[in-house]
Amino acid sequence: MIHAVTDVRAIEAALREPVAVLYKHSPRCGASTAAEREVRWFAEGHAEIPVYQVDVVAERALSRLIAARLTLRHASPQVILLREGRVVWSGTHWDVAADALERELERAQAT
Repeated sequence: MIHAVTDVRAIEAALREPVAVLYKHSPRCGASTAAEREVRWFAEGHAEIPVYQVDVVAERALSRLIAARLTLRHASPQVILLREGRVVWSGTHWDVAADALERELERAQAT
């Protein structure tokens, strides 16, 4: 299941999870359309991992807050793998892929 991020509470919820995925999406971008498909495939195969999606156009302030809070440069599309509120991996544009998320999830859970 993918949770829409529309307020700070959703960001805080993602940061409290043992493992979570945060996906920043622009509905105006072709690369984001492909990336969203990849994130959905990942989410369908990992119901135990909460996935949060931010529309960077509609929720610009929240997108900036995420970048500042996680000390990541803003990008869209961008996927961020979190473990206990910390960034363990992030990918942008064509790096946003279900298989990359799978690989990085395995690494994060192995440590």
